[in-house]
Amino acid sequence: MAENAGDAPAPVEHLNIKVTDNNNEVFFKIKRTTQLKKLMDAFCERQGKQPSTVRFLFDGTRVRPEDTPDTVSSETPLLRHMSMNPETLARGY
Repeated sequence: MAENAGDAPAPVEHLNIKVTDNNNEVFFKIKRTTQLKKLMDAFCERQGKQPSTVRFLFDGTRVRPEDTPDTVSSETPLLRHMSMNPETLARGY
């Protein structure tokens, strides 16, 4: 039985996401439709940081809490791994 040439493989349901701040690497496995706020909050809790003092980047673009892996990587729907970099924001007093 031959496959149709126009049939694209189904996207992977879960992604492995590595979040690294150059000192620590934390790995998460989440669904493609999960809001990244869940991941951001979990990372900050594990690292003892306030979410308001950290911003997350994917390929140099800021990631918003309401984003999902599908919205930030829509050009690569078969993506299996993703890497995000949090930056600690400097606070002036």
